[in-house]
Amino acid sequence: MIKKTSIYSHPLVHHLMDPEAQKGIPGVLYLENRENDDDKKVVAEIMARCFAPTLITTTSWEGFHFVGHEIRITEAVDCYGAVVWPSALVLCYFLEMNVKQYNMVDKNVIEIGAGTGLVSIVASLLGAHVTATDLPELLGNLQYNISRNTKMKCKHLPQVKELSWGVALDKNFPRSSNNFDYILAADVVYAHPFLEELLITFDHLCKETTIIFWVMKFRLEKENKFVDRFKELFDLEEISSFPSLNIKLYKAMKKNPRSAGYPQSRAWKAKAISSRLLL
Repeated sequence: MIKKTSIYSHPLVHHLMDPEAQKGIPGVLYLENRENDDDKKVVAEIMARCFAPTLITTTSWEGFHFVGHEIRITEAVDCYGAVVWPSALVLCYFLEMNVKQYNMVDKNVIEIGAGTGLVSIVASLLGAHVTATDLPELLGNLQYNISRNTKMKCKHLPQVKELSWGVALDKNFPRSSNNFDYILAADVVYAHPFLEELLITFDHLCKETTIIFWVMKFRLEKENKFVDRFKELFDLEEISSFPSLNIKLYKAMKKNPRSAGYPQSRAWKAKAISSRLLL
């Protein structure tokens, strides 16, 4: 079982605590230190939602506290998609703390790249109709985690469904039946060759009123470029930033077709699908 390290062992936190790194204009320094303190307090609260079992069991699991429930997640150490990353905790915390502004009760929600299912479980506990999606090889563990943590606890039983980005979208998720109020995504942008297909998938699942909540940990230059590509089709707003984790939380909605340059987007869609078929 993968154990989370303390947030205070994060190299960025050590940098923030280093007096030599805090030299600057006094007024700016005060604001920066205050922002850093606020960041670390919130991050500490988020990470405190994670706990490890006190006893060793035959099936390894990791525990989380959200929406008044103890959630037990089984992870897999041999797959990035089957591990709970900090971005998922950030998104769960956001959903729980903003239930008045973004009420999930009876809303249609889809999570892409659901992984272990933690975010989908929290959205279900908040009352949403949830569809948790991921690649075929992850669905078994995803279904297991969702079933054990939502049965007899949720207003609506969540669904688990296969979704390979950019593949058979019209067949498996026809636009006529896409009625998602929210799209959730945590740490779906990483060093993989299918970022264009991810963008196509976001675009396909969205209607004009759909709200995307997307949390991303910045690691590589590719991620910055993806944000720029994303802005071509979506109005993107940074809601929260966690410098000590190098994570940002975004809210996005589809742009007006005229301002988004959709004729051009159709061209990159065809190119992306063609490149995928050639792999």
